[in-house]
Amino acid sequence: MRKTVIAQDAPPSVRLVRIDPEEAGQRIDNFLLRLCKGVPKSHIYKAIRNGEVRVNKGRIAADYRIEAGDAVRIPPIRLPRSDAPRRVPPAAFPVVYEDDAMLVIDKPAGVAVHGGSGVSFGVIEQLRAARPHEPFLELAHRLDRETSGLLILAKRRKALTALHDMMREGGGRKHYQALVVGDWVNDRQHIRLPLLKWLTASGERRVKVDAQGKPAHTIITLQKRYGRYSLLGAELRTGRTHQIRVHLAAGGHPIVGDDKYGSDEVRAHFARLGLERMFLHACRLELSHPLTGEPLCLTAPLPPACLKILDYLEQHP
Repeated sequence: MRKTVIAQDAPPSVRLVRIDPEEAGQRIDNFLLRLCKGVPKSHIYKAIRNGEVRVNKGRIAADYRIEAGDAVRIPPIRLPRSDAPRRVPPAAFPVVYEDDAMLVIDKPAGVAVHGGSGVSFGVIEQLRAARPHEPFLELAHRLDRETSGLLILAKRRKALTALHDMMREGGGRKHYQALVVGDWVNDRQHIRLPLLKWLTASGERRVKVDAQGKPAHTIITLQKRYGRYSLLGAELRTGRTHQIRVHLAAGGHPIVGDDKYGSDEVRAHFARLGLERMFLHACRLELSHPLTGEPLCLTAPLPPACLKILDYLEQHP
């Protein structure tokens, strides 16, 4: 994204950046994290707390939302050189829908949506590397690394804000397919269990059902039984971390291949059959276009590895 620099000395130095209308509305911490790629989050937040980051010569909090015309003072924190060689390999992903406001891709399993937590880069960084001409490209939501399927990215700030508002207010429908352990009984079932994030002793993020957690609602529909396994449809009515995975595991039906909430024995069994991933796929999105309001229904078929497993289960009940 091109910036209007009002003043800049030889690095490292104070920079003063003018905010344009397309950037307005985002939080100052998110703006800085995107602008100062490679700088640790802790450095950004420390600079804000210490008053080194200023907007229109005044101190601000991390949740301040920048406005068009704001002059942002950026202290001489460590920044990557603009002429440094590109470290993120560009990548193209199957495009399901694209216009000047948004991009929807079919993300493969095993690819993180963004860098962090031991992952140096993800889909968003690779797409930015592959599309240097795009002035704006941001994730509108998330998918777990081992989940495949439909992922929305915004190409305009206005579209991103509208998509966030839509999802927060439950205005869209996100549908998934999951193969789970066990014989699922009900044709249609609403799961309403509160979910709470927690950390393991090793610092790994997990989620559990807990009365102190946030409300979470998943609608499950039975698609097909395969004896000891069942193919389910899952519709998210809230968007909590690991929601489908934890809701299904809590009922005794963990997703096949889930390395956090499932069985090691089941995962090993399906790996021998060629499924070296979690069987969870974001298959359908129903939403209104964030700018025009046009109704959209986007789909992504199950990946070949998942279809192969279903064929195997069909032949080996």
